[in-house]
Amino acid sequence: MTQARLGTPAPAAAAAASAAAAPVRRRHPWLAPLVPVAPNTRWMLGLSFFVLFFGIWAVVTLGGFVPRTFLADPMTMAKEGVLLFTEYNFIGDIGMTVWRVVGGFVLAAVLAVPLGIFMGAYKAAEAFFEPFVSFCRYLPASAFIPLLILWAGIGETQKLLVIFIGSFFQIVLMVAVAVGGARKDLVEAAYTLGANSAGIVRRVLIPAPRRRSQRSCGWCWAGPGPT
Repeated sequence: MTQARLGTPAPAAAAAASAAAAPVRRRHPWLAPLVPVAPNTRWMLGLSFFVLFFGIWAVVTLGGFVPRTFLADPMTMAKEGVLLFTEYNFIGDIGMTVWRVVGGFVLAAVLAVPLGIFMGAYKAAEAFFEPFVSFCRYLPASAFIPLLILWAGIGETQKLLVIFIGSFFQIVLMVAVAVGGARKDLVEAAYTLGANSAGIVRRVLIPAPRRRSQRSCGWCWAGPGPT
């Protein structure tokens, strides 16, 4: 009885031994969670998506599965794209759109960044401006188009103002949040070294969150659409 007890392994030990002896199946790197992909592989995968996309598009349209009235084939779209640039001055339209977007955004940033710094630095100013700015932030810029047509007509001023409204309130709030989130220990250290309120704003609150403010302006740059 003692010999049988010593010679027979326990079921759990036998299962562990068999699991250790079995070969471990390694997953493909593309199927393993959070495993990075090599740069060359990333480029190839990204390119393969477009190849697959245009291939399916060509098969669906050239094969007659979808009428060309509803979806043109890739070759027709390429020819029409060339005509847009060669005969219909599409490059001029692109330049005008870029001018409107850049002009409206720069105008909004010039006015919004100082106001955002002022609101982020002084809580009384934030309490005064923040309710109105937060309310206007969620209003779509396109809702102001009829009013802007009445005020500024249908020229370039009206289009610049649409971009301005779509960017201004976003920039104000995001810059205010970035400035207001500066490290308090830096502010206390500046006070200890004898800085006044203007010096704190100029030398601590503005430089410290500069990178976050740049990201905020970049996000707002992506926000307004072309007109």
